[in-house]
Formats: sequence, structure tokens, C-alpha cells
Amino acid sequence: MADERTTPAPTDGTSPAARPGRGGLAAGIGAYLLWGGLPLYFPLLQPSGAVEIIAHRVVWSLLFCLLLLVATRSWRPFAELLRRPRTLATLGVAAVMLAINWLVFVYGILTDQVVDDALGYFINPLVTVGLAVLVLRERLRRVQWAALAFGAAAVVVITVGYGRVPWIALSLTASFALYGLIKKQVGRSVGALPGLAAETLVLTPVAAGYLVWLQVAGTGSFTGHGGWHAAALASAGVVTAVPLLLFNSAARRLPLSVIGLLQYLTPVLQFLTGVLLLHEHMPPARWWGFGLVWVALVMLAVDGLRHRRTQVLEARAAVDASGDCEAVAGR
Repeated sequence: MADERTTPAPTDGTSPAARPGRGGLAAGIGAYLLWGGLPLYFPLLQPSGAVEIIAHRVVWSLLFCLLLLVATRSWRPFAELLRRPRTLATLGVAAVMLAINWLVFVYGILTDQVVDDALGYFINPLVTVGLAVLVLRERLRRVQWAALAFGAAAVVVITVGYGRVPWIALSLTASFALYGLIKKQVGRSVGALPGLAAETLVLTPVAAGYLVWLQVAGTGSFTGHGGWHAAALASAGVVTAVPLLLFNSAARRLPLSVIGLLQYLTPVLQFLTGVLLLHEHMPPARWWGFGLVWVALVMLAVDGLRHRRTQVLEARAAVDASGDCEAVAGR
């Protein structure tokens, strides 16, 4: 799927595929806008419950991915992936984290807790940084430590002021951060489409078995609410795969710093949906908590951009120094 052609290295420190001018920016914005609009989509699938919706999402995502593999003639990477038991087992663990994330997210939407969903994705970068320290033993800069402190303070403020732990937000961010960590172990050897196909393939036996059980028990909603409802449930496969493929296209074309900023579009849209469209309650403690999270995210974003700029300048300096040495040696 990647463009393997050899092209001259650009002078700005990014690869040609990472320049946003080739549709990468549009693809990235499209992906995050679609993810941000999910709180308006899943209520349309009621009276199906959260577990049934996720079961359908798994099964139809697998079928849609298989169709795309056929249409794009990408069977070979998928077939090779199935012959790698260790990688497939790793993706199986990632699939469990993904299923938990999907289930909690949909439950939050169907129980009018979209703002908690948004909080989970707002604090996800902070939890990812924390995992980098605990698991990968990475060393943080002072600003990153300060951002983590603000994030932890936000959770405490919301818990104390709201009277309960924001378990939906914490479950979302923990499952997604662990999913990302596990996928990092796989590396870039697994593409987005074969990877999603393999993950849903692992989950499909359980999901399909649950759906069959619902239908046999007479409690399933797929066949009892008309063709439009069945079509809406089946569309979960498209709704799942399309933004992922757009994101994959953007990730190959955009600098990481741009992707890092675009990712906040999704929780912003979810937050606005919860507050402005669904009129969810926002007591002062919630506002204070979100404020602390937003301060932490600004700190992370600014620090990340500065660090990226420093790396680019150091790389240029190293190239210039190497060129000067070669020029002196050639005299």
C-alpha cells in the first residue's frame, strides 16, 4: 500500500510522503472527523445494546476488510500474517484491548456519558507518556513530567468534585494506550488493513457465537426491527474501517507532529457533541478537570513541537558537518 518509489530527500527534514500537500491532511482530518462523529451514529443502532453492537461491529468489520483485501489485491500480506503465530498471538491480545475500548465507548454513548468518552481520549496522550516510562523505561523531559502531574490532578478533581471515579474515561484511555503499546511491539511490518482484518478475525468466533445465541434466544435485534435497522448494524463495518484507512493514508504522508495535533479533533468534537447537542451535565468540577487536562495537553504539544524542531536542526547540523568533512578530505 505504501509508495515504494525512490525520491530525493527533501530539504525540510521530512520525507516526500510526509508532506501534507498530497491529500494527507485531508485524509487525516477526514479520519478524525469521522471518529468524532461516532456519538451521533451509535444511538441510531438502538434498541441494540452495547454488547450486541460491538459483536456486529466485529463481524461486519471483518467482512468489509476481507472485501477490501480482495478489491485491492492485498491478500498476500494478510496470508503471510496468518502464518506468523507469534505476531498473530500479539494481535490477538491487541484485539482484546480494542474490543474493551469499543465496548466501553459505545456504552458511554448509549448511557449519555459522551463527555466521559471525550475525557478518555483527551487524557490518552498523557497515559501513553506514562506507559512509556513504566514499560519502555523512557526518560521524560521536565515539561512531560509536569503535564503528567496536571493530568493526574484533573482525575482527582473530577473524582472528588463529581463524587465518583470517571471509570469510563480511565477504561477508555487505559485500553487504547495498551492497544497502542501492543501494536508498537508488532511494528510497521503489519499494515492497517491486514492488521484490522487479523484482529477482527480473532474476535469473530466469540462475536458471531454471541449473535447466534441472541437470535436463538429471541432477544437479538438484527431481524426484528426492519431492514433499515439491519442495514445500520451492517454499516458498522464500513464505519470502522474507512476512518482507519484514512488515518493510515495520512500517517504515511504527514509529519508525526501534524498527526499529534490532529488527534485532538476527535475528543473536541465528542466534547462539543456531549455538551452542546446532548446537553450533558457539566458541574464546575468537570470544567476544572477538563481545564487541567487541556493545560497538560498544551504543554505536551508545545514541548513535542520544540523537541521535534531541535531534532531536525541537529540532523541538519550533522549533515552539514559531514559534508564539510568530505569537502576537506577531498582537497
